[in-house]
Amino acid sequence: MSAHILSGITVAKEVKAQVAIDIEALKADGIEVGLATLLVGDDPASHIYVSYKHKDADAVGMNSFDVQLPQDATQADVFAAVDDLNARDDVTGIIVQLPLPDGLDGEAAVERVLPTKDADGLHPFNLGRVILGRPGPLPATPSGVMTILDHYGIETAGKTAVIVGRSFLVGKPMGLLLGAKGVDATVIQAHSRTPDLAAVCATADILITAIGRPGMVDASFVKPGAVVIDVGTTRTDDGLRGDVLFDEVVEIAGAITPVPGGVGPMTRASLLTNTIGLARAQSTDFRT
Repeated sequence: MSAHILSGITVAKEVKAQVAIDIEALKADGIEVGLATLLVGDDPASHIYVSYKHKDADAVGMNSFDVQLPQDATQADVFAAVDDLNARDDVTGIIVQLPLPDGLDGEAAVERVLPTKDADGLHPFNLGRVILGRPGPLPATPSGVMTILDHYGIETAGKTAVIVGRSFLVGKPMGLLLGAKGVDATVIQAHSRTPDLAAVCATADILITAIGRPGMVDASFVKPGAVVIDVGTTRTDDGLRGDVLFDEVVEIAGAITPVPGGVGPMTRASLLTNTIGLARAQSTDFRT
């Protein structure tokens, strides 16, 4: 029997519908919500991703601002652009589109964003709040995964969750969210140096892959009936491909996210949710 398909598109529609309601409520209180993106260089995939983010913002009635710098921009140029957005009252959330061109420090650019305007949830200050279990913007992709799990009623307490990947974008914060009190999964952080990776993954009740290697995860990695969340997206000549051999794993797993149409739409929806939260916090006190 084929696995249940966990559609991120379906969940994202519900999230965006709520965001639209929240924006109208904030406007009624005199609070404008604005999302700004900073794109550096000519990478086609980055331009596509940024265009999607602005379409999402427009669809929910959120103001959006598209700031672009040329391929030969310097680190100082990037910092100056971020500083300008930090200073703008009409911008409540900022996204620095990664990766930056070679020679530029993407992590430094992310850290330049004020924590109170960090729509990606990747600033060290906000990641620290995740560790401490305090409110604040969550890393967008892990947050999107958690929303998918919640929407489809997937039990996490007492379950073994194996995360393949340990990046600060996905793998590490994903482990924090799944292991948090109230979520209560037992988390195994696997990676390229994990001995017998397939065998470790096959112990998972919830398997999350975020490695960017198309089709690496085959049926041998999957426990029958497991929930498989494919975060990996690689643009190939045949279109977007995930880490998981979907046609093979779908016959073994209990539930699975497709690529495209799985985690990607929820990452973008989480950016909108974070921006709403930042707008609310800026109207009160972010530190509470």
